Amino acid sequence: MLESSAVTAIVGVATAGALSQYLAWRIKVPAILFLLLAGILAGPVSGLLDPDALFGDLLFPFISLAVAVILFEGSLTLRLQEIRGLERVVRRLVGPGSLISGLVAGLAAYSFTELGWELAALFGAVMVVTGPTVIVPMLRATRPTASVANVLRWEGIVIDPLGALLTVLVFELIVALRGAGHLIDVVKLFVELLMAGGLMGAASGFLFGVVLRRHWLPEYLQNPMTLTLVLLTFWGANALAEEAGLLAVTVMGIVMANMRGVAVADILDFKESLSILLVSALFVILAARIRPEAFGELGWGAFGVFLVIQFIGRPLKVAFATWGSALRWQERLLVAWIGPRGIVAAGIAALLALRLAGLGLPQAELLVPLVFGIIIGTVVLQGITAPHLARWLGVAEPEPRGLLIVGANRVARVIAQALNERGFATVLADASRHNIRQARIEGLRTFYGNPVSERADRLLDLVGIGRMLGLSPDPDQNSLAVLRYRSELGAGAVYQLPSKAQQQGDRGKAIAPEQRGRELFGPQVTYHELDDLLRQGARMRATTLTEQFDLADFYRRYWKRGFPLFALDERVRLHIFSGDIELEPGPGWTILALVLPDSEEPREGEQPEDAPAGSVA
Repeated sequence: MLESSAVTAIVGVATAGALSQYLAWRIKVPAILFLLLAGILAGPVSGLLDPDALFGDLLFPFISLAVAVILFEGSLTLRLQEIRGLERVVRRLVGPGSLISGLVAGLAAYSFTELGWELAALFGAVMVVTGPTVIVPMLRATRPTASVANVLRWEGIVIDPLGALLTVLVFELIVALRGAGHLIDVVKLFVELLMAGGLMGAASGFLFGVVLRRHWLPEYLQNPMTLTLVLLTFWGANALAEEAGLLAVTVMGIVMANMRGVAVADILDFKESLSILLVSALFVILAARIRPEAFGELGWGAFGVFLVIQFIGRPLKVAFATWGSALRWQERLLVAWIGPRGIVAAGIAALLALRLAGLGLPQAELLVPLVFGIIIGTVVLQGITAPHLARWLGVAEPEPRGLLIVGANRVARVIAQALNERGFATVLADASRHNIRQARIEGLRTFYGNPVSERADRLLDLVGIGRMLGLSPDPDQNSLAVLRYRSELGAGAVYQLPSKAQQQGDRGKAIAPEQRGRELFGPQVTYHELDDLLRQGARMRATTLTEQFDLADFYRRYWKRGFPLFALDERVRLHIFSGDIELEPGPGWTILALVLPDSEEPREGEQPEDAPAGSVA
């Protein structure tokens, strides 16, 4: 019975996390808001989830290992080239700037709550960390400019292990001052933490990078071996110096991300999925541990601490860090507004509160609710307001309405022109100098080069791009582009024209289904058929459907004269005709089709039964 209850609780946590992530995606708000709500409802409100009873002594080891994996995944995205020109800003944010925010938070806690100076100092150290568990989801919903996103992401990932290190040092200082240790021990601990974490992480990252670069591991073992090495590195660093593990896995990820010739894309995809699962579970579990009565003990002083951290501590830190930088004032203001606290702060506070209670510090039990109050306050306030603030300041990336088109041939140019005229930006990527030259003459935005090349990774600007269309006459080129951009844009947003072999059902020549994108324009439409229509004088035509002229009438009129390619609904949202989802456009919709001139009317007596069915994505 006990085992059944534990399984039910774990499945419930996973389900709540998944539903929270889905709701956040649908409503376009940070998932943390729903995760916190789910945890509070499951724990203190309903009493259905008791993490301490469920996990027992394994709760904090689980939290530590999960945070290690999350930090490694985040650090694996930290490429030094992304912050060129902003290195000083990041250094100041994670260095002197952290001391500023920690000092302000500590003074606020001492002034507005009943915490003594020792607990207030520890609270200030805990408040140094922000963390990828909250920053990355918030950035996903806010979509700020690249400069803001890179600065916040670097700060959030690097500051987590450094903040944990600072917290441990403050804790040891408190122990020493209470006569249970010596100040020299604190200095020795600081050196040990840096040496153990830095050297262990750098060695693990470099050695495993060499293994990957020389292909000493089969592809199917790369992800499990990476996860195993991350856990081993975390454990090994902690064995050398307690709490050095987070620093070690962060350094390991940064080293691997910046080694030449090390392909980390597949590892990053796996770790990103795992991180989403872990973040979801951690927030639900930790929110379920909140004691509502503890907030009553803190009183309104906790609200005062929150206001000081949000409106004084964070702005002072960012003002110092960005002084003299290339960031515009609007970008500085957004960076100053976004600084939520996350899992690492909650985990460290919960762990140290138990140790402080053992030392006999009065009010030690108030540390956890105060930290959680700041977490909830910063996440809710910033999560709701940051997207609107970014748009108001003009530092939010545009909605991803644009399309990346692989190929700049005649078919691609005609389609791009039609989309541009209706407000949908396009980028045509092609390695053919002739095609690119012609596209530029026609005023189209282009990228000269292979869209799956290293140069494209560095220079192809995908800001505002939400979908990819494979319009190259080479099916292999289209499939390569699908594989390249599937992880970036999503599997549902990458399309390619069916090949002739695919159309004929030739399995020996057709590209395997799992290597293809969604079927662009339907199974009957190949590149050569579109090109033939253009050679015959076809052009793009927009037809608005009405009550008297519906989709069936459209097919009767243009049967065997062309193909419908796109549809615009009444809200001017672009839908792409495809072969996997049925389209049912109604009155007010506009159909964009490539059709022959009116002189090519169907002959009398021809029946349109074989007209292709439309579908939409």
